[in-house]
Amino acid sequence: MADKPAVHIGENSPEWVAYKLMWDVLSTERDDVKRRTKETYLDTYAECLHAVRGYRDFTTRNSGS
Repeated sequence: MADKPAVHIGENSPEWVAYKLMWDVLSTERDDVKRRTKETYLDTYAECLHAVRGYRDFTTRNSGS
């Protein structure tokens, strides 16, 4: 029987850091909290996890000009 992959959700795991970052990001949003959907939370978490793991591509960022 194959071993199941271990899931580490400690305070320093990428998943935990992304979760905390998600809440920090969402707390700065000025939208109506009651109007947020499940997709809002899942998309924000996915983006945070992507960034925490170092996969975010900054070469395509708009410079704002």
